[in-house]
Amino acid sequence: MTSTPIVVHRPSLSGGRRMSVHRHGRDEILGTAYSDHDLVVFLEAAGVADAEFVLDDPRWMEWRDGPAQEWSAA
Repeated sequence: MTSTPIVVHRPSLSGGRRMSVHRHGRDEILGTAYSDHDLVVFLEAAGVADAEFVLDDPRWMEWRDGPAQEWSAA
């Protein structure tokens, strides 16, 4: 794997962060997360086992343009 399969994009001005997963050779938008709980729900729906344990694992998650677990724009 050349990059992390899950990307949490920068916080939007209205709050929340878009989330995408790379699978089947393409990026798929899962939705906009407003909390860690939202991320876990999206990951479980995408078939990630033990989703709550991958949030801080850089092999799985890439947090772009903002710290991990930050949900509103500065």
